[in-house]
Amino acid sequence: MSGTEIAAIIAALAFVVLVVVVVFFLMQLNKTINQTTSKVNTILDESNKTIQVLSSDTNILLKQTENLLATSNELLSDVTNKVEVIDPLFVAIGDLGESVSELNESSKELLGKVGQASKTAATATLVGKAAQTASSLFKKK
Repeated sequence: MSGTEIAAIIAALAFVVLVVVVVFFLMQLNKTINQTTSKVNTILDESNKTIQVLSSDTNILLKQTENLLATSNELLSDVTNKVEVIDPLFVAIGDLGESVSELNESSKELLGKVGQASKTAATATLVGKAAQTASSLFKKK
């Protein structure tokens, strides 16, 4: 065997070792890719289930919100109608308050006049008694 043949055998063995290592590496890579794909599929399935649950819950929540808004609108409409019915009552109460205020002012004026008249009457009574006393004194003399 010559040096060239020995070099060719060594090169062939190195090539065989390289092919074996590359095949082993590719098998490991294939195994890793399959595991990763399996995990990704599991994650996607769980994500899809979660999205379905969230969509279902969101639809239920939206329906309940619509019902709540409809009820709120009905209640607000009812309150508005009742306020419109009661509004004349408040106007009447306001008018009554004004009438009571006017009555109080008239009563104060009347009491003032009565007080003035009673002062005048008291003075007249005193003058009358004084005149009566003077008259009885003149009669005695």
